[in-house]
Amino acid sequence: MRIMVTGGAGFIGSALVRRLIEYTNHEVMVFDKLTYAGVLSSLAPIAHSPRYSFVKEDICNPEAVTGALRDFKPHVVAHLAAESHVDRSIDGPAAFVQTNLVGTFVMLDRVLNYWRGLDLAGQATFRFHHISTDEVFGSLGDQGFFTETTPYDPRSPYSASKAGSDHLVRAWGHTYGLPILVTNCSNNYGPHHFPEKLIPLIIIRALKGERLPIYGDGSNVRDWLFVDDHARALQAVFEKGAPGQTYNIGGNAERTNTDVVRTICKILDRLRPLANGESYTRQITYVADRPGHDHRYAIDASKIQTDLDWTPSVTFEEGIEKTVIWYLEHEGWWQDILDARYSTQRLGAAHG
Repeated sequence: MRIMVTGGAGFIGSALVRRLIEYTNHEVMVFDKLTYAGVLSSLAPIAHSPRYSFVKEDICNPEAVTGALRDFKPHVVAHLAAESHVDRSIDGPAAFVQTNLVGTFVMLDRVLNYWRGLDLAGQATFRFHHISTDEVFGSLGDQGFFTETTPYDPRSPYSASKAGSDHLVRAWGHTYGLPILVTNCSNNYGPHHFPEKLIPLIIIRALKGERLPIYGDGSNVRDWLFVDDHARALQAVFEKGAPGQTYNIGGNAERTNTDVVRTICKILDRLRPLANGESYTRQITYVADRPGHDHRYAIDASKIQTDLDWTPSVTFEEGIEKTVIWYLEHEGWWQDILDARYSTQRLGAAHG
């Protein structure tokens, strides 16, 4: 198949593209604006492939989207392009509304026109796969799990913008008959993760001898999903998923933020011990909580397991060790990002 991946230079998008080029015969076109979080070096391992191409453009530009669809003629559009950092959405929500809502509308509008121009066989096999987040469901208490039928209750500008985009996609499926798929995933982690997110941020700050900030009392819980497992799930969904369906994707790995940070410190204590023999845990500092910080997210992924035979293959312990080792071995990758555009400073402290 020919697969158009919007946001393919981002963290999850690049993992999907690398998987498709390395493990399938699909052709892949990345369509990416290359904002601050778009990192072309994440695609370097497969950039030589004749089955890979790249278009630097904005999903909010309808002419560019139309041209890419016309030229590449995709069988699948995997829509990952989005502003994705909760803290940044607190400081500057406008970009999230523009990219996540307006951009998704432009994609749907142009893709619908493209789909209508296909022959009947092409229309039947085409898929528009919208990749979203479990944050649209709001906050859980100490018990329970998000399912595909959990009511939406977004709490941050980021999650509200993603919830809106989910609703647009389903509306285009219901109203216009566009063959859509929606997936909602838990927190991803792994190699090539942009340094503003918790796990790479902690690894990098630990190596630099800086304090390791944990919001509030550190008891907030997230379900962690290794990014390569997520890429494998996305492939299963657009290859085998039923049009109109939603699939939740989780890692079965709930951890408090404190647990995550302490696990990273213990791995670094072993792999990169401090000269004075102390533990990296001495750098942990609890800081003022994120405004409106959701308490707990947890995914029930039984539907994708039953329908598409997907389960996570990497435990949290295995995945976090692989991740720490990757950052230790690829300092040049993340140091270039720090030098050019991000200095691991606190974001999201503003109250509107």
